[in-house]
Amino acid sequence: MEHPIAVYAGSFDPPTLGHLDLMERAAKLFDRVIIAIGRHPTRNPLFSFDERLALLAEVTKGIPNLTVDSFDGLLFQYCEKVGARVIVRGLRAATDFEYELQIAHANADMAPHIDTVFLPTRTNYGFVSASLVREIASHGGDVSHYAPPAVSEALRKKFGR
Repeated sequence: MEHPIAVYAGSFDPPTLGHLDLMERAAKLFDRVIIAIGRHPTRNPLFSFDERLALLAEVTKGIPNLTVDSFDGLLFQYCEKVGARVIVRGLRAATDFEYELQIAHANADMAPHIDTVFLPTRTNYGFVSASLVREIASHGGDVSHYAPPAVSEALRKKFGR
């Protein structure tokens, strides 16, 4: 059975253990998974694009069928460009589902040949978000239970701790 190329997109500012868990699980489901960092000129991320690219490359280096890339514009257009037939999205709570379903419907309307697959987070990551990790780290808190070691270290450096 053919396993299509999948894209897991996000800002990953910073990558969390929840993100990493979804990446590892997606890599078991698909022959190739592309982690696509969205470039949004209106956002002001904590980590630069290059820093996020380096962090993702570091934390995913043990996953052979996973690559890291970036995109501008609409995700379905990026998927068409790289030949992906699946968009992977993580769900933490019901509120995520409503938002993600709306986006999935819009993508399906514009590109019906691309499917969205929702993966629920593991229970222990259900409350973890990049914004929560940034907030804890900004106050000198230990984020090692929420972010990979390389990310925890980068956050310590970023906040001068």
